[in-house]
Amino acid sequence: QVRLVESGGGSVQAGGSLRLSCAASEGTFSRNSMGWFRQPPGKERELVAAISWKDGSTYYRDSVKGRFTISRDNAEKTVVLQMNSLKPEDTAVYYCAAFHQYIVTVVAGLGVRLVDYWGKGTLVTVSS
Repeated sequence: QVRLVESGGGSVQAGGSLRLSCAASEGTFSRNSMGWFRQPPGKERELVAAISWKDGSTYYRDSVKGRFTISRDNAEKTVVLQMNSLKPEDTAVYYCAAFHQYIVTVVAGLGVRLVDYWGKGTLVTVSS
């Protein structure tokens, strides 16, 4: 049973930074691509960023481009989301996900339908 564990959430003022990390604590799986979704209060879950384990290509939703950076650590088998210049509208529960597709443009289009495994989520709160 694969378990994805997120860490690094918390509260920060607007303009601040947070770093989220996700690791598979149990089980093994074929890492095609991994990424982060978020679910703001009262809204649907949305894909924030994804990275291909095959070639390192990345996807970002428009609202986070230039502020967020997704990266992978092959040795530690973790995926990291560095979030800078945070805004109140970034407030959400952030979920780590593992996809069964390594092409991130496909992941961007199909999102949740390609998720094999989910983390439990970590809360990010950005105050103005």
